[in-house]
Amino acid sequence: MKLAIASTLLATVAAFAPSSTSKSTSTVALQETKADLGDLAKKLNPIVPFFDPLSLADQEFWGQSNEATIGFLRESEVKHGRIAMFAFVGYIVHANHITWPWPMQMDGTPFPADTASPPEAWDAIPDSAKLQIFAFVGFLEFWREVSCEKHYMRGGKVGEFPAFDAKYIPGGALNLYDPFGFNKNNSEEKKAAGLIKEINNGRAAMLGIFGFLCAQTIPGSVPALSGVVPAYSGEVMAPLSKSILPF
Repeated sequence: MKLAIASTLLATVAAFAPSSTSKSTSTVALQETKADLGDLAKKLNPIVPFFDPLSLADQEFWGQSNEATIGFLRESEVKHGRIAMFAFVGYIVHANHITWPWPMQMDGTPFPADTASPPEAWDAIPDSAKLQIFAFVGFLEFWREVSCEKHYMRGGKVGEFPAFDAKYIPGGALNLYDPFGFNKNNSEEKKAAGLIKEINNGRAAMLGIFGFLCAQTIPGSVPALSGVVPAYSGEVMAPLSKSILPF
């Protein structure tokens, strides 16, 4: 599976500290500051306690506050980590030629199972199917942005995904983050510890999936994978077989 995963290498934490109020009400928002990142990042990696070479934690994106920017970066890292974990597992599954048992398309076309590597399996999927995948992911992103009680740039919980509302979506009550309810009764301390583990796993997965792709496209770049994964001559950063852009 061809995936372009962008990693945000910003040391992060799983607790919130009181900060500024929201811009239109007197409600106190719980937002992280750079000091919070520096103090608590050791929980994520005691060897590299704080790593922000681009000084992203000092920025104010789109004219927003620094705290809002940190909220955006935190959410971005969690999302990309989750995508990378899916990608890493998906790569291994497709590398072993494991597919769903039913046809991929309505005309009976099966999932690609005889390709040399996961990127080639992605190339074998029609662009119409890829666009459906992108549309679904876009919907999930839209639902995350508009349905949470408090936005992550305004003190909302980083990584939260709201349950689907039965008023708008048939089936409604599905919770994409915790569909079986394993975590809903956990203490806040246990949830915070779980988020730290998730971030570390996400960072490892980002390095892992890029390691696979680099080994396939840049010979010798990952010595440990030399001879393990086959070379790939395609373009891993081009998701569609034909660009929809005019250039």
